[in-house]
Amino acid sequence: MNIQQLEYLISVNNCRHFARAAEQCFVTQPTLSTMIKQLEEELGVIIFNRAKHPVEPTEIGVKIIKQAEDSLMAIKKIKGIVDTEKTDVSGSFKLGIIPTIAPYIVPKILSGQHKKYSDLELIIRELPTTKVISQLTSGLIDGGIVAGSINNSSFVEFPVYYEKFFAYVSPYDKLYAEKEIDLNNIDIDNVWLLENEHCLRGQIERLCKLKEKTRQKKSIVRFESGSIDTLLNVVDMNPGLTIVPEMHAMGLSEDKQDNLRNFKNTVAVREVSLIVNKEYVRLSIINAILDIIKSSVPKSMLNTELKQYVVDL
Repeated sequence: MNIQQLEYLISVNNCRHFARAAEQCFVTQPTLSTMIKQLEEELGVIIFNRAKHPVEPTEIGVKIIKQAEDSLMAIKKIKGIVDTEKTDVSGSFKLGIIPTIAPYIVPKILSGQHKKYSDLELIIRELPTTKVISQLTSGLIDGGIVAGSINNSSFVEFPVYYEKFFAYVSPYDKLYAEKEIDLNNIDIDNVWLLENEHCLRGQIERLCKLKEKTRQKKSIVRFESGSIDTLLNVVDMNPGLTIVPEMHAMGLSEDKQDNLRNFKNTVAVREVSLIVNKEYVRLSIINAILDIIKSSVPKSMLNTELKQYVVDL
């Protein structure tokens, strides 16, 4: 039994799929499958029921995986005791970033890491919030960049920047003539949303009070996207609107910029934070990651006074 096998167990349990787990662990599927099979033979039990789709742990497998998670966390603590004595920024850091943030800051993060912290190996994964939390809990990643407060006592949250929201309005919608959008005038039937797994959707629902309103008509087509760009293209050709974060708005072409509107008498913001497991002890690396992220966003977004306008999940 070795650490690598335990990591593979946890990854398969999270993904419920051997191929996706292998991809997550940066190994081939035969390698991962062989290592888990060897562990099962060593222990004399079957850990995963491979006949199930998606794959499921057996009854004893659940207990073994839980112990594997605890063991990996204990091993990290041992390494942390040594790491606390190190003030240099070296080694590796596995970072999960949610999809509504990753496209705008990952290129700058990588550039900043190469320039300022060349001895730090950054391994970045684009993950929805739920998977950032699960992989951080199981030790598969060291930190995550998320929007909104996680409110989990197992994590420490480091607020990094504050990003405003804008309405993106269709030229075919009656609200397009407005210079500013009154949230009270938004028609729930004409709001285009991301899929449920995105935390940005929850913030939009809270901002527009969508859950407090009732749909007035049944639409022939209901479309939910995993991509902000896809939503904007839909809005370009259909009545309605969607909500976009500031950094996405900044990257829009000039013709799409014409569709952006501020909110009337309202400033709406999302707080973006770095979260790490409370057991993670290498403060020098945490500070380096925070420095890289802050260097990757406009200085206006570092204004902590914007926190008062944060839209909760």
